[in-house]
Amino acid sequence: MLTYCPAVSIKNVRVSDFDFHLPPELIAQHPPAERGNSRMLLIDRNTGNYTDAHFRDFPSQLNEGDLLILNNSRVIPARLFARRAGLRTQHNSPAPTGQVEVLLTQPLGNDRWRALVKPGRKVPTGEHLIFGDNVLEAEVIESGDFGERTLQYAPTQDFFGALEQLGHMPLPPYIHRSEEDEEEDRTRYQTVYAGANTHGSAAAPTAGLHFTPEILEQIKARGVQIEHITLHVGLGTFQPVRVEDLADIRLHEEPYTLPAATADAINKAKSEGRRIIAVGTTTTRTLEHIAAINRIEPHSGTTSIFLQPGHRFQLVNALLTNFHLPKSTLLMLVSALAETEDQTITGREKILRAYAHAVGGKYRFFSYGDCMFLS
Repeated sequence: MLTYCPAVSIKNVRVSDFDFHLPPELIAQHPPAERGNSRMLLIDRNTGNYTDAHFRDFPSQLNEGDLLILNNSRVIPARLFARRAGLRTQHNSPAPTGQVEVLLTQPLGNDRWRALVKPGRKVPTGEHLIFGDNVLEAEVIESGDFGERTLQYAPTQDFFGALEQLGHMPLPPYIHRSEEDEEEDRTRYQTVYAGANTHGSAAAPTAGLHFTPEILEQIKARGVQIEHITLHVGLGTFQPVRVEDLADIRLHEEPYTLPAATADAINKAKSEGRRIIAVGTTTTRTLEHIAAINRIEPHSGTTSIFLQPGHRFQLVNALLTNFHLPKSTLLMLVSALAETEDQTITGREKILRAYAHAVGGKYRFFSYGDCMFLS
């Protein structure tokens, strides 16, 4: 049985301490020409030393008996456009005009979705929205801050089929293109192992975008066990940190599922002292959440866990991840994993030094960029 170790308070650490200079030209606007053809920075958790490599070298960094855990959530074409159809209480009033943009960010069950609506000020609670030629219809049933809305969709026979017809892939705001999402994004902004029935993410678990079926087979051939969790990436991915004190950071809840096979594999790996390697921060957050609630058994739930420096990791021993935004909670998570008990520099310093090397070496950053392996 695991005992939850709460995060140690780190005094005088601010959000601004996780800032770094990133030239805009290093932000990847397109995926590499071939999936898996990315660079990879190897970082030693204990020393902070780093080595340049390529993602094709990733299988060689794994050992027989390692447990590699992937997030198999499927990204949906979550960016939609709707026309306003008025309030239910105003049947005799002229219908409002104008188009609004809707970004679905979290499935809530029973045809309900959390979403970001732009411009939100024009879409009050009670507003009806029509998508396409009456393909989908929704009512705004709750309003939140910064354009957040809860939508109740009218029942439809194939909701996700309708999204495929109407929706656009929800590319991050730092990808700037004349044509926005393109046809290649339908496949390249999706992992090759996304589940057939795991729809729900508003953003890709980007560390997984590097994998190809061939690389996965190479990993299995080394005697590495591969299992999956599902965490639907939601609203928090699109929201900047608006506070300065780490103690004031609150993340949105995101739904996850821990399958039986993965729970069994985790328990066995822990009992045998084998490494557990997370692919992506979404996998890391899910694993540390289930450890925190001491529930390593098959179940579904939600998590809003924030992993910051001082967190004592109970399950994750190593992490494959992309390079993250300045002052982001994901950069804080990676810095937390780089912490060691006997160290002359902090995890934050280790990671920011490695990031400075990546900037100097012109690594590609963010969703379609290169990756790092912290072990």
